[in-house]
Amino acid sequence: MLEVEQIKYKVLEILSDGKFHSGENLGHALGISRAAVWKQLQKLESMGLQLESVKGRGYRLPDDFELLNEAKIIGYLTPRIQSQLQTLQIHQSLDSTNRVATDEIQQRQSDKASATGIIIMSEYQSNGRGRRGKNWISPFASNIYLSIIWDFYNGASALQGLSLSIGVAVRRALTELGVDAVSLKWPNDIYVNDKKLGGILLEMVGDPAGQCTVIIGIGINVSMPSESGQAIDQQWTDIKSCARKPVSRNQLVALVIENCFKILADYEEQGFATYREEGQASDALKGKQGTLTSAKQSITGTVLGVDDMGALKMQLINGEVAHFIGGELSLRASDDHRSV
Repeated sequence: MLEVEQIKYKVLEILSDGKFHSGENLGHALGISRAAVWKQLQKLESMGLQLESVKGRGYRLPDDFELLNEAKIIGYLTPRIQSQLQTLQIHQSLDSTNRVATDEIQQRQSDKASATGIIIMSEYQSNGRGRRGKNWISPFASNIYLSIIWDFYNGASALQGLSLSIGVAVRRALTELGVDAVSLKWPNDIYVNDKKLGGILLEMVGDPAGQCTVIIGIGINVSMPSESGQAIDQQWTDIKSCARKPVSRNQLVALVIENCFKILADYEEQGFATYREEGQASDALKGKQGTLTSAKQSITGTVLGVDDMGALKMQLINGEVAHFIGGELSLRASDDHRSV
């Protein structure tokens, strides 16, 4: 007899052929009642999965449905990146990939082992993390929720601009797959046509002045269900809406890993300056009037871009050019009423 938690994923395996299956047939294949099948389908829908249902025919998955697959992802990687990949974990459901990454780091530290090159992914997050304590909407098998773990040895100061550099890596991956007009918003957001496509969240474990490990959380909207999208508090888009051709989630993950690993391998030596020009060319807010908000202050000025360390440059009302390393940047209300 299958465990209760396993049943809904067995239902997915059957439905993955793209055909309609009746509740009765699903129940027969799984050794459970039709009512029990319906209950499992309800659980999947509560996780954000959109099923097609036709009376008299049964249920099926959307045509573009694709589960993450370790072998496919690794197969897309170049031999160099394959050799740097330590483990690739794909979970059906987690509270947060970054939270699980923290546990993984602590275990590695206990074993005195390197954590570099560990990837943790999940099809669904019940408590996905965004910046400033916000929840990252994470419906099942619709988007990308990925955490990369990487060890560093020269302290946090050597990692300034890392989130923007990872943004460059993600932009490269998206562009290669036919997503046009990808822009980056300081310090960690990915935009297409002024709508948010993804975000990056960095978390550090260890000594900020010495050896530490960074968790790089990456979320990308691939095929966001409309019902899940209603919970997002800003304008958003997904790859399905803006790509020139259908995009495989497995290929996208591989390209994100490929491009991120290339940057991470030399980041302590090269820093953000190597990627500044590329990042500046795709700056979503450069030249616009913006407001930077932090716990202590709110400052308005013209966004000039970023410096070689990844700090935001703004020309203030008095003409002074100031540099900022933290805060929340949005367009000034008089120019645009959207919070970005």
